[in-house]
Amino acid sequence: MVKPQRPTRRKQSSKIPYPIGFKLMFIIVGLLALSLGAITFMASTLISMDVRITAEHTNFSINAQAAEAAKSFLSVNKSAALTFLRTWRALPATEERDSLADYFFAENDAVAALAAGTIGGGETGGGGISGGAFTDESVTLINDRFFLSREADRESVAFFLNSRRDYLARAAGGETLVLNGTGVFNIPVLVMLLPGNGLLKNGVSQPGMTALFLSSETVTQNFGDGPNGSCLINGEGDILADPDTTLGQEGRNLRTDPLVLSMYETGETRKQRLYTGSDGIRRFGAYTKLDIAGLAVITTIDEKLVFEETAATTTRNIWLSAGVLFISILCVWFFSKTISEPLKNLSAAAGKIKEGNFNITLQSRRRDEIGLLTESFVEMSRGLAERERLKDTFGRFINREIAERAIKGELELGGENRQATVLFSDIRDFTSISEKMPAQDVVGFLNSYLSRMVSRITKTGGVVDKFIGDAIMAIWGVPVSTGNFARDALACVRSALMMRIALQEYNQTRGAENRPYLKIGCGINTGDVVAGQIGSKERMEYTVIGDTVNLASRTEALNKPFCTDILITEHTWNLVKDYVITEEMPGVTVKGKAAPVRMFAVVNLRIKKPGMLQPKPVSLAQLREQLGLDIPDLDAMERPGIEKKYKIHD
Repeated sequence: MVKPQRPTRRKQSSKIPYPIGFKLMFIIVGLLALSLGAITFMASTLISMDVRITAEHTNFSINAQAAEAAKSFLSVNKSAALTFLRTWRALPATEERDSLADYFFAENDAVAALAAGTIGGGETGGGGISGGAFTDESVTLINDRFFLSREADRESVAFFLNSRRDYLARAAGGETLVLNGTGVFNIPVLVMLLPGNGLLKNGVSQPGMTALFLSSETVTQNFGDGPNGSCLINGEGDILADPDTTLGQEGRNLRTDPLVLSMYETGETRKQRLYTGSDGIRRFGAYTKLDIAGLAVITTIDEKLVFEETAATTTRNIWLSAGVLFISILCVWFFSKTISEPLKNLSAAAGKIKEGNFNITLQSRRRDEIGLLTESFVEMSRGLAERERLKDTFGRFINREIAERAIKGELELGGENRQATVLFSDIRDFTSISEKMPAQDVVGFLNSYLSRMVSRITKTGGVVDKFIGDAIMAIWGVPVSTGNFARDALACVRSALMMRIALQEYNQTRGAENRPYLKIGCGINTGDVVAGQIGSKERMEYTVIGDTVNLASRTEALNKPFCTDILITEHTWNLVKDYVITEEMPGVTVKGKAAPVRMFAVVNLRIKKPGMLQPKPVSLAQLREQLGLDIPDLDAMERPGIEKKYKIHD
């Protein structure tokens, strides 16, 4: 009976006072921990923290300065423009008034134009803007020097006003607005729309609005050109001034930028935070809201730029660590010299074992892994010597797996009931073939044939039970099973089909008079068997016995009258019918059986993969044609004088 046993192991001390691993770990990890720990602490904790604080303070300061400069620029130009407009309107239309305008533009070279009036829908007059943006009491003053020096079109002023009537109306209603004009003028320009037109009647300001066109270059000059980038945006998120003028010209809007969204949501006047932009880049960002028309100044710097120097420092420290590691390697190399001699002795001992000499004598006084390895090596050589001795005892086992389990003590005398699939294979007309060959050639021929067949059996997990002359008995499901009877049965059928192919390949080398073509028959049956070691202490054999085995043998014999090469019983067919193409043969009553047994000829495996064609043969007729088998003459089995081991039913 097969009875797994837990392998015994000789107790030996596994406690090593001075293990090599500890020594190597102490040297290498100690030096690496010292260097890399210092790098990690300085770079990650001290340097990074100091750099971050400095970067945040610098960014916040730059933002405050840029905001103050933008506020001052807008406030100064706003006050100057409104004061000039009131004074200019109070003067009569004389050369003095024209001179005042020239003087104003000369002193305020950032002012591109000044337009004021009451919003209307008809054509303008009195020097007003063409297009109907203002009524008759409008005024438009152009700084020609500004446009000439920048090669810009002065008519863009009228176009801008006529295309922004909704904003002009909002300004006339009392709202102060700042718009981006860069896209219209093709030069950096921002436009302030202010309530009031500078016209007084009876000391009362008249309704209307004033448009102040300013160059945003002066603002961006105060934003600087370092790694910290600042920009001026209005309440709608439009970029009004930025060192990168293409952003204003494209009409870039930052309304959805995480920093701007945070500014609108929190309502705080000034704040700084580390955030991830919509482009996926992490930045330090600061903002300051101006008390002019909802304007705000945004200042950012990429986190990567902030820690660029820190990264360089880390790189230098890594090179330093590499140097420390190199020194550590040298130390370990010199230390390894202390274990090289014992390893050489072990290598020489391994060479002796390879030559078959298992009598190894090694001594070691070391109290580390080398000493333990030496002791284990000596124990291994003794075990190999004992194993070699047992090979002679267990050499009668055909299957290596059975022999190994027997050596390990996992097989005992006795048996157990198991379900298995049994295969019998036999060469047709072997007696007549062997009579024409010398005895030595017969042995060589059998060895060549059996080697091919056995390899197909073992490849599918089968076990060769015994050789009976040219016949082979093999089993699946014992002593080791897949745990699934149908899978074991299918493996047996697959093995028989592989044997068919192997025989076809083998026959390609045959065909001469003294090397005739071979035909084989395979009989397969599945059922209950008694499995175990049979024999005595002097001679044992692991095998299976029972009615299942007898029926498999009878099934193999039926291949000749049926003109088939693989027959399976109904018991096996029920397990594999979904995977195998078969054709049912006439029912057979075998010797020792009262009821007829259904038999099936195996044609091929079924191909179930979508899109793949089923290879031939797909019928028994095609199989017989392929293998050169005759059409069966079932009546010949009923000739008198023949021992009736089976009876075929129509």
